[in-house]
Amino acid sequence: MQVLVAGVGNIFLSDDGFGSAVLRALSQQPIPVGTTLVDFGVSSVHLAFELMNGYDALILVDTVCRGGTPGTLYVIEPELSEEPSPTLDPHAARPESVLSLLTTMEHPPKYVRIIGCEPASLDEGIGLTHVVAAAVERATELVLEQVREWFQCEEKGGVSCLADS
Repeated sequence: MQVLVAGVGNIFLSDDGFGSAVLRALSQQPIPVGTTLVDFGVSSVHLAFELMNGYDALILVDTVCRGGTPGTLYVIEPELSEEPSPTLDPHAARPESVLSLLTTMEHPPKYVRIIGCEPASLDEGIGLTHVVAAAVERATELVLEQVREWFQCEEKGGVSCLADS
């Protein structure tokens, strides 16, 4: 099993650097063999190209604006549309655009999750707000829990075991 954990976001927009912070924290942890950590920053087009390497699973780590309390963490299983995907514009590529391309791939990841954090600020400036920085450790745990669950699921024979959890 090959898992890609992708940090996305802009470190120059305060809490939008959350994905990068989580990837830095993950790089200090033991991770299962077959797990690749990449901080893509604002380069979602590079994420799209990386996915062509044939990953079985994808975790995107990013800020997610859902109107919750800043620092709230979300584990999201995105709905992947069967509709034809728009062309990926390398100058305006967003993670959502990359997710819309997954169904057009010959071998798309069969597991996809977003680990997101509600931001407190997306203003210009380097560094996370205190409340989002405090969520990095738990987000790191969530990523590792998800990866371990997928590896255990694969050992049991695949997707059907996800319904048992």
